[in-house]
Amino acid sequence: MSHFALLLLAVVLFTSTNVDDLVVLVGFFADRRFHARDVVAGQYAGLAILFVVSAAGALLSLVIPNAYLGLLGIFPILIGIRKLVTLRRELVATDQSTSLHGAPRGYGNIAAVGLVTIANGGDNIGVYVPSFAVHSGSQIAFIALVFVAMTALWCMVAHRMVRHPRFGAPFRRYAHIFAPVVLIGLGILIIHKAGTIAWLLRRW
Repeated sequence: MSHFALLLLAVVLFTSTNVDDLVVLVGFFADRRFHARDVVAGQYAGLAILFVVSAAGALLSLVIPNAYLGLLGIFPILIGIRKLVTLRRELVATDQSTSLHGAPRGYGNIAAVGLVTIANGGDNIGVYVPSFAVHSGSQIAFIALVFVAMTALWCMVAHRMVRHPRFGAPFRRYAHIFAPVVLIGLGILIIHKAGTIAWLLRRW
């Protein structure tokens, strides 16, 4: 496989499995409690874990049951519920004395972004494992480098959407309202698509 073909494959793999991440990233970038660097760090951490797990699964010829991956949908649901519970306090705190750059930075924020990214990665693993299984270690490393660049592009696009002179203000004003709904819906979708509920019912 030529370098161009491998590059094209990596771009298609990343784009096809991370389109929905743009919506989630916009919600995090628009959240006044999250520094941009926290969001970027969390996104990189989550995608790195997904990539390593997928590479390990390919190298060891492991089959990861979708039902187990579906359990990760609990994380975005819990984060979304927490955001709904604190929504009233967030609305009160949106006075001019609080700015985006004044939001506290913490590993909790990075972990929150990372967990949502991982929870939303069932499709990623399902696509990456068979794709990596037919490529050499050097080719997988090349794909990893492309993913690093694509993650930076994804974060930049989402951040620009939030900071846009015309559309940024509505994103910042309303993202904290729709973000919890998006996260809860995302978690439910992950659990449903993975067949986790049916799997749990069979075990019980």
